Amino acid sequence: MATTTRIQPRALVRASGGPRYAVALAVDALGTGLLRPFLLLYGVTVLGLSAPATGTAMTVGIVAGLVCMPAVGRWLDRGARSTVVAASMLVRVLGAALLAAAPAGHVWLFASAALFLGIGNQAWPTAHAALVATVAHGRERDTALAAARALRNAALGVGALLAAACLAGGATALRALAAATVLAYLLAAALAWSVHVRAQPADAASARDEGPAPRMTALLAANVVYVFCLNVPEIAIPLILVTRFHASPVWPAAVFVANTVLVVAFQVPVTVLMSRYSRRTTLVLSGVVLAASYLGFLAATSLGHGWGAPAVAGVSVVCTIGEIIYAGSATALVTTLAPAHVLGRALARFQLSTGFGLAVSPAIITALASHGPAALWGGLTAGTLLSASAVAAEKDHGSTVGHEHARTEEAT
Repeated sequence: MATTTRIQPRALVRASGGPRYAVALAVDALGTGLLRPFLLLYGVTVLGLSAPATGTAMTVGIVAGLVCMPAVGRWLDRGARSTVVAASMLVRVLGAALLAAAPAGHVWLFASAALFLGIGNQAWPTAHAALVATVAHGRERDTALAAARALRNAALGVGALLAAACLAGGATALRALAAATVLAYLLAAALAWSVHVRAQPADAASARDEGPAPRMTALLAANVVYVFCLNVPEIAIPLILVTRFHASPVWPAAVFVANTVLVVAFQVPVTVLMSRYSRRTTLVLSGVVLAASYLGFLAATSLGHGWGAPAVAGVSVVCTIGEIIYAGSATALVTTLAPAHVLGRALARFQLSTGFGLAVSPAIITALASHGPAALWGGLTAGTLLSASAVAAEKDHGSTVGHEHARTEEAT
């Protein structure tokens, strides 16, 4: 066990890329919060597209973003850092601009907008993690990644609230939101680029010494299941509350808001608290906590209508704790295991598993739910425990130097 890291605000900002980069993250997330929750609504109400066409275009955008990840990883491994972060924001500028300019009925313009937004949304997490891994090291890096997630969730929430307040304005207000998103992404990209963070590309000798990219097969496969927890508050819980308990829409909304507030408030403190354990152990623990919460949801569904909704809301707090532990350890573990010269490609592969899990989880969750609570929560519990076991059992392969580096950082 290692000594727990202490939270020092100035050091945390510096480890996160500096004040300008922190502002860039907040502005970018604010812009994303303005538009992303209402993208489907924009296609249907503003452009007059059918719901299937709109949903298909959004799915194609997500898939295209995943396809681009290997190229993003190679770009990062050539030393680029803040440039890739800025590029991921600029790509979304183009997407939001196409939305704002698209006439009604033009499905291809909407599809192009969704394509660019999808590419930017998938590229950003990898580029951001690589930048933080370049300016921060050891447990300071973990805390910086956690702080960025908390800041981003807060800004996303503010953006979503502003957008919700503007919905009464109809199509005109939604077009104004798209235009505001363009400006937010432009400002964020300029701020991110101005940081001028770049890594020194490894030469051939250093690459041979550090060894090849880690396979991380079990970790990547397990991550596909772990990320289901991110869609539980948005899909699984509302589904249960509305279809089984016929609860008021206030309950799912309250659970979602509570999830956001808890992440903002506790992502950094929990990550710091868990720094006394290895990252792999912490990731395994997150799976156990998530599985326990899924069993709690299963128990809650057996209660009557009077107690069911409050019980689900209470268990959702445990699920959020598991999500916080997972988010504070998963990416940090990848940055630790990967040698410097293949960090970008390792993070890109991890983002591929994350994006794939987020893409398939709505379909799997709804399919399981159609067979009843036991199938849904029992299936999630079994899958998560199996994933946690795979993470615990996986050995870190690689060269001696790379292996020793990984073990050293795991202990810090």
